[in-house]
Amino acid sequence: MVLAAVLILGIGIGIAFSSTTITDTRNVASREFIDRAAPNADLCVQYGASAMVMDTRLFVSLNPFNVYVSQPSMRPGCVLRTNSWNLLEDRKLVTNEQVRDCKNRMNTFGFTGDLGTSPEINCVYQNDGAKNFYLTQSGGTPGQTEQF
Repeated sequence: MVLAAVLILGIGIGIAFSSTTITDTRNVASREFIDRAAPNADLCVQYGASAMVMDTRLFVSLNPFNVYVSQPSMRPGCVLRTNSWNLLEDRKLVTNEQVRDCKNRMNTFGFTGDLGTSPEINCVYQNDGAKNFYLTQSGGTPGQTEQF
């Protein structure tokens, strides 16, 4: 009985320690780590959400038909809420035309790099089809089959 209690206590402490401690700087498996790595971290958390930005390129040849994918590069970024665009406008980082175009498509702005130097700013579309499969029990999309 005592051994079982010690075993359960040990497992609980191990899980708590491993989920709260980042021992390797390459481990980005926590929201806090991503929040701290975001450009202009305080501004990003207050007016938007920190994000992982992945840049990759697709090449499609038609004869023969093939699809090639480049190695992705990942870096920290930030997605602003639509009511926070004035931060970019006040700093003259986006034009009125860019704001109008982005607003017409019901999108928002995301950026990488420090806003004080030379950030890369894009109008980004929120893809509601991207579900969090970690929250479903089976890990799959409801209604989809296992056919490939």
